[in-house]
Amino acid sequence: MKQSVNIILSGGGTGGHIYPAISIANELKAKYPSANFLFVGAKDKMEMEKVPQAGYAIEGLWISGLQRQLTLKNLSFPFKLLSSLWNAYKVVKKFKPNVVIGTGGFASGPTLYAASRRGVKTLIQEQNSYPGITNKLLSKRADKICVAYDGLERFFPAEKIVKTGNPVRQDLLNIEEKRTEALEFFKLDIAKKTLVIIGGSLGARAVNNLVEKHINWLVELGIQVIWQTGKLYYEEFKKYDNLEGVQTFAFLNRMDFTYAAADVLISRAGASSISELCIVGKPVIFIPSPNVAEDHQTKNALSVVSKDAALLLKESEIELFQAMFSELIANEELQLKLSENIKKLALPNATKDIVKEIEKLMIS
Repeated sequence: MKQSVNIILSGGGTGGHIYPAISIANELKAKYPSANFLFVGAKDKMEMEKVPQAGYAIEGLWISGLQRQLTLKNLSFPFKLLSSLWNAYKVVKKFKPNVVIGTGGFASGPTLYAASRRGVKTLIQEQNSYPGITNKLLSKRADKICVAYDGLERFFPAEKIVKTGNPVRQDLLNIEEKRTEALEFFKLDIAKKTLVIIGGSLGARAVNNLVEKHINWLVELGIQVIWQTGKLYYEEFKKYDNLEGVQTFAFLNRMDFTYAAADVLISRAGASSISELCIVGKPVIFIPSPNVAEDHQTKNALSVVSKDAALLLKESEIELFQAMFSELIANEELQLKLSENIKKLALPNATKDIVKEIEKLMIS
């Protein structure tokens, strides 16, 4: 295989699509330092900021998804789709990639479709237990599909599927070694327990409301709180920085320090978050979003909870939080059991295994 190759990666909209793509790019770059990388994302989405921060070039397409309800925004969808397909063709033709990798998000559809029509090898990295319509459609043209869950033959051609797990940021490996540095970074009291709340890169209204309702109670318990509100809700909840031991953030850039500082976590149950939390190995309460296709976040969470590796709190049962958290924070044996069991589910070599599949496509 050529030591210098051209690689396009497309994925975005949320951190769950962006960071797997960046992890794959970093692993490829380590193996092929002279390779040329180009990301393709959706204009005005967070990848247009996060990808350059990671040191990669990115092109933006004018694309967004269809709204589930009837809305005027849907009227522009056909025009955005045609525009994105045309521009994706131009990007692929000009960059001449050896392979194109899609990790999900609006822009990956036109990009992988354009690449496959031009005869370029394509790989889909599907993070979730229930794939979206874009990846279902793309799977017919993709050369390889890397998945993190069993049973995806219901949606994808079985002969194309390889179970690899989801990519995780390499700085999350061995975070226990960063504990002291992390406590100093957040200026935390080593004698107190720290709760980390992660509602996703954009935020989660139900999770933020839950924390707001119980924040004074948590402070009275002597719990330190690192609260990622998400950028959509930061202005509303940043006022709680005034409380002792509470720190609010729109976005947490040092997730290695965040996880290292945590004693207990509250998290949504997106596939990438679960993959990271299995690596991290800390006690976690999952609050799945019910507003996703086929309620796949609940299914993701149950795959962990069924193995006594995490706790599940449904939005419909949010009033149970105080009792659940009280039991967890007071029960060191339960914390240890959850930590040990969730570590058993980790697939720390996922990124390397995905890159092996990409290499096979590049030499085929």
